[in-house]
Amino acid sequence: MPPSPHEIHPQRLEQLAVFLRERDQILADWDAYHEQHTDLDDWPYDAPAYIERAGHRDAAMWKAFNRVRPTARELLATAGMQLQRLPAKSIQSRWVWQLGVLHSALDHLAALQEEWLATRDSLPPSARPGTWLYDDERAQRNAEAAHYIDEWASAGETVLEIHQAAQQTPSPLTITPPVPAPAPLVSASRTTRARL
Repeated sequence: MPPSPHEIHPQRLEQLAVFLRERDQILADWDAYHEQHTDLDDWPYDAPAYIERAGHRDAAMWKAFNRVRPTARELLATAGMQLQRLPAKSIQSRWVWQLGVLHSALDHLAALQEEWLATRDSLPPSARPGTWLYDDERAQRNAEAAHYIDEWASAGETVLEIHQAAQQTPSPLTITPPVPAPAPLVSASRTTRARL
């Protein structure tokens, strides 16, 4: 039996959280590399090695985001529905804008992936992973995608925040158990009369 939407969404949120952690680690590693391999004016000591390392960073970012990319639209759709159901007092004003940033970044990433697939399919049969031609074309996609993946990393926390707010807000469909009506008060004088 396939998992229900209520089971799938938490899995997707976890994938997003993993991506956010991986992205932070990738950038921390890059910052450490940059600091050790550049002079005080930020010029690399070994430009070819620096460019190659930047390519590895971009490839790692693409790989990390690729875990989220196939279901990113569903994540955004669910966040949008949750946002509509939240009371105004629970909504942070930046959320709507950040969801727009995520949608736009995802559109750009989809276009870059389509371009890459078309380019890959037009390469000669000898151009395979590991060859300069193939790897160079893929590296260009990764480099162009880096900005949009960074936008996803910067604004992606919004999806988690909206979900958290939705979890803390009672659903309007929640059925409250009926509260039993209190038993009628019986006055002492009535009870005494009834016994007489």
